[in-house]
This record gives sequence, structure tokens and C-alpha cells, in this order.
Amino acid sequence: MSLSLRIPMRWGDMDAYGHINNVEIVRILEEARVHAFGPPAGTGLPGIEVEQPIFADLPEGIQALVVEHRIKYLSPLHYRNLSAKVEIWVSDVKGASFTIGYAIYDAVSGVKCVIAETTLALFDEPAQRLIRLSPEKKQMLSGLLEDSNFR
Repeated sequence: MSLSLRIPMRWGDMDAYGHINNVEIVRILEEARVHAFGPPAGTGLPGIEVEQPIFADLPEGIQALVVEHRIKYLSPLHYRNLSAKVEIWVSDVKGASFTIGYAIYDAVSGVKCVIAETTLALFDEPAQRLIRLSPEKKQMLSGLLEDSNFR
């Protein structure tokens, strides 16, 4: 099941060619992840509305850390004074990690410009070790599973 979001593009995101800079694409992915699934535990303030609160119930001291980003640029994402459409879903769930898939579309033409994946793992900061996903967390993530466009 994918979620569809609108993420604003900023004037400062643009490079000299009028495209959204590749570094800013990672920021857009992060914004989409937080809008869809909530901020990591211990950050932000109460009252943030999210589609699926994956990170809301993490115990104190548990962090959701980025393990890997994979990005394919299919077409330039041109700066528009409009929000980019971002589709986001869970593409894989493993014992101690899960992968989020994304597609970013041009706000005017509707062209798919970027596909990406981010793998995250839960980390027990006080113990300095990775932890396995709980059965409840796996079930929640599995409810958002969709085949990846990346592969």
C-alpha cells in the first residue's frame, strides 16, 4: 500500500541548471518519510499528524537509523513553485531492518523523476546494538508492503 504526499520544493533546492539538486533529493525523501511515518522517537513536538505512525511507539533510547540510501535519477526534477508528488511505501521487512521505497514525480508534467529506497534499522543507543523488529512492528510494516519499483 503506497501513500501519496506533497512535499514542497524550495528555491534554494535548485542547482544552476534549474533542477532540484541531487543532495536536496535526499532531503525530500526524508521529509516524505517523516510526513508519512512520523519523526523518530524523542524528536519533534506533539501534534504532528502522520499517515502511519511507524516511529511513534519506539521505546526511549531506540533510534531508527538510516543504513543505506539508493537513488536512481530517471529525469531531471525541475524546480516548480509547487509541491512535488511523492509516493512512499514499505518495500522490504527483515528481522532487524526495513526498507522504504519512494517515487518522486514532477508537479506539472507528472513524469516520474526519481525512484529511491532507504533502509533503516532500529538501534538501542544505550546498549550500542541493533535490535530486532518486534512482531507488532513487523505486522505494521507488512501492512504497507508493496513491490519495489527500484529493482
